Amino acid sequence: MDTTFRIYPIGIQNFEDLRNNNNVYVDKTELIYRLANTNKVYFLSRPRRFGKSLLVSTLDAYFRGKKELFQGLAMERLEKEWNVYPVLHLDFSMTKYTALSDLLGQLNLNLYDWEKLYGKEEVEGTPAERFRGVIRRAYEQTGKPVVVLIDEYDAPLLDSNHLPELQNELREEMRKFFSPLKAQGEYLRFLFLTGISKFSQMSIFSELNNLQNISMRDDYSAICGITEQELRTQLKTDIEMMAQANNETYEEACTHLKQQYDGYHFSENCEDIYNPFSLFNAFAQKRYANFWFSTGTPTFLINILQQSNFDIRELDGATATAEQFDAPTNVITDPLPVLYQSGYLTIKEYDPEFQLYTLAYPNKEVRKGFIESLMPAYVHLPARENTFYVVSFIKDLRAGKLTECLERIRSFFASIPNDLENKQEKHYQTIFYLLFRLMGQYVDTEVKSAIGRADVVVKMQDAIYVFEFKVDGTPEEALEQINSKGYAIPYQSDHRKVVKIGVNFDSATRSIGDWKIVEID
Repeated sequence: MDTTFRIYPIGIQNFEDLRNNNNVYVDKTELIYRLANTNKVYFLSRPRRFGKSLLVSTLDAYFRGKKELFQGLAMERLEKEWNVYPVLHLDFSMTKYTALSDLLGQLNLNLYDWEKLYGKEEVEGTPAERFRGVIRRAYEQTGKPVVVLIDEYDAPLLDSNHLPELQNELREEMRKFFSPLKAQGEYLRFLFLTGISKFSQMSIFSELNNLQNISMRDDYSAICGITEQELRTQLKTDIEMMAQANNETYEEACTHLKQQYDGYHFSENCEDIYNPFSLFNAFAQKRYANFWFSTGTPTFLINILQQSNFDIRELDGATATAEQFDAPTNVITDPLPVLYQSGYLTIKEYDPEFQLYTLAYPNKEVRKGFIESLMPAYVHLPARENTFYVVSFIKDLRAGKLTECLERIRSFFASIPNDLENKQEKHYQTIFYLLFRLMGQYVDTEVKSAIGRADVVVKMQDAIYVFEFKVDGTPEEALEQINSKGYAIPYQSDHRKVVKIGVNFDSATRSIGDWKIVEID
């Protein structure tokens, strides 16, 4: 194969298509072999666009004995027998679920296809009865135990999270449909479930007491996504082409890719994982854009954050216990587990003594995308206006126009509709936090917290700006806090000039009041 012409599997989730069309494939088959030959019933949670469906499709091809598709891969060396099993493959992401009939229709389509192969008995009326019959007949007719692959099992429940009555109906129907899986264990060779949310939150499979949840296990942490080692070996050619297209060295391209798409950790000692969807899009287009986030805005997550009154400023460095990840609940109310499972936060540290996980944004792509999505929810202005203001602030600071920058911040707050329901101080602190966090995508910005709590530091090429905001105070008090807390001290040995800015935020006018600027000699 010509290594200068590479076909990337963007939007291709079928292993057979991928292999037959010479698509780039990062070899996961050694892990897949171990998975298929160690235990029998598994669940895996991963964010969207992380390769779950391709993994399920690869398992499908393996259990159907399609040896030719695995030529040149680790599986070819490991598998000796290549048995052919009957495979029942269900993908719940094929439709949207706005009524119970959507789920019943999806189940019926799958059952109809399986019954064409294995037949149907008249007494089988309900979907659960028909499913039970298909499993038994598939086993009897082939003489081989059955493989059941269920992809995106939670799609119907995530679609209906804002409609509790519908969600209950869907959950009950799914629980009944899957109930034969426990009763017919002797007919099953392998059962694999994938989804975004942790299975215990949805409790559909509570009867599967032998289920192995591999979502946060070190040994399977790299089964989806791309590791640093895989990137630098199997995708070395692609990094070289990326570097050439962007006038970078090889190592500069590696650093750029790492900052933008790396940083996911799915277990306590997991190596760094890159987002495969973003990585392959970047290689295909030869540019460092925000690909993953553009495939869907997390509206339901933003709703959960607002409904639970969660402090957005705590997201980057939040702590969670293992119990939080696994808390059984009918309706998603705690934003942290679902933000983690959806890929907006990831594990950055683990404290074994207290069994505490520290969560943060995985990389620049996710931080920027998520904050851009959050801004309209708190500011009630279109995203493009927020971005315009942020870029303008940076241009003012680059030109050393501090007064103009502060005037612009004042006009930004003046443009926010004054009929916002939430006019608490915290709401405006959150807006400041989001504003400076967005600036941090373009320049080096440290946001320790937000106004009234700590400092904001913005680093430019020739100057470092240390901001302190006081609510209903004075600029002098803000400057005194910079001095007494020593906020500027770490930067005084820098070659750049250091500028301290004390700003008063007026809660009555809900905007910037007075300010005072002091340049350190």
